[in-house]
Amino acid sequence: MNCVKIPNLPLAILPPLSYTQTQLTGGKNMVMVNDKSRKRLPPYISYRTFRNFLDELQQGIPARIDRSYWGERLSGSTGTQLMASLRFLELIDTNSVPTTQLRALVYAKGSQRVDLLKQMTTEAFDFLSDSVDPQTATYAQLEEAFHHIFQLTGDMSRKCIKFYVAIATDAGFSLSSFITKRLRLTRSGTGTKPNTKRKKIRTNQSGKVPQDEEMLPDSMPWDKLLLTKFPAFDPTWIDEVKLNWFKAFDELLRMRPGRDDK
Repeated sequence: MNCVKIPNLPLAILPPLSYTQTQLTGGKNMVMVNDKSRKRLPPYISYRTFRNFLDELQQGIPARIDRSYWGERLSGSTGTQLMASLRFLELIDTNSVPTTQLRALVYAKGSQRVDLLKQMTTEAFDFLSDSVDPQTATYAQLEEAFHHIFQLTGDMSRKCIKFYVAIATDAGFSLSSFITKRLRLTRSGTGTKPNTKRKKIRTNQSGKVPQDEEMLPDSMPWDKLLLTKFPAFDPTWIDEVKLNWFKAFDELLRMRPGRDDK
């Protein structure tokens, strides 16, 4: 057992992955570190990334899983999350060497793989058995259980729970619909309401909505309305423009309804 002395540091800022017991001696914080009982955070990596990694190992399991192996496939942050997940699930040891459990899981098929996942999930998340029943628990109860053991909140809590639900489902566990429904709602969007603003319908001055697209938004007959839009005659126009104006005006008069052509 190793003892690390940290002078005058408040316990709230100590890394959650590196302590299990605290002794106050002579006004100084003494942190007792024990590798066997050290609390590691539950996996918060994408479960799809985790599954894809296991599938890739079917091509061959290296003697040690380190950055030189996964560096070309994963980013630095994702690779770090993967390593932490493998250690939490006891698929690699403290030296990153694959365990027997990892080798069995990689090459297992069908029901055998499901049984191995179930055993691994039960052992890794055994803290849940003391506080909640995943078959009847609500999402909030699951959050509380993770927070009580690991002090998880916010986005980190959501990611850890999401991974647990995914691996538990893969392992054949029956989970409460109160949990799975909440996760489906989370995946479906960001929680913002859809834009249901209705398109405004333009109305005429009387407030009546036109019933036909061809109806003009005014009670004035169309021929008179068109006449109001016709340019007024200007005596200063040149003769050619005047002639064209008279022709157009005469054609408009011919189009008026109720006019008898002779």
